[in-house]
Amino acid sequence: MDEDLALINSKSRFEKIKNFFLNNKKNIIIFFSTIFFLMIIFFIYQEYKKNQKIKISELYNIAVTQNLTKNKEKTTKELIDIVYKKDSTYSPLSLYYIIDNNLIDSKEKTNQLFDILINETPLEIEIKNLIIYKKALYNSDDINENNLIDILSPLINSKSVWKSHALYLIAEYFYYKGEKQKSKEFYTSILDLENANSDLRVEAKKRLNRDLSD
Repeated sequence: MDEDLALINSKSRFEKIKNFFLNNKKNIIIFFSTIFFLMIIFFIYQEYKKNQKIKISELYNIAVTQNLTKNKEKTTKELIDIVYKKDSTYSPLSLYYIIDNNLIDSKEKTNQLFDILINETPLEIEIKNLIIYKKALYNSDDINENNLIDILSPLINSKSVWKSHALYLIAEYFYYKGEKQKSKEFYTSILDLENANSDLRVEAKKRLNRDLSD
């Protein structure tokens, strides 16, 4: 009796499953076709991104090679174009190369390129924080304290590994302006920071003991 009931229940479940597939045949086909189509689109897109990365790397290498042959104007234009491509690897490298080789005289134009990296380029958070720090460092000689702090505020208000660098830059900025009390506050903040860079912690302590002790 029990075996007969089990067989009947098994057949009943099979019939239900069979009827479900028959009644929803069209929807099931559409569902799996859609999944298959999306997978194809995904792999095509991944291959496209890979090819774009290769093309951008080639453009970067050509631009750098051209600069070695003293074709400064063409090099600058091509490196700027790469920054505008918003590639996570070669856009930052292009801007660094521009700055290191003084290819752009206009700070306004260079800051526009910084902003493209910071605001529009898909970057890992600490890479973006590094670029924010580099922007502040680039501008630190000729901006006022409010603008410097404004640039660095994303780092100051975070737990970034670049926070101590930001605090140290501001402390040095105030120190060389002769505003020693403000400078002391930022040096002290570095000592209070758990993940402060060890070298900067040592330098901050030296500055406080040697030049800013009461």
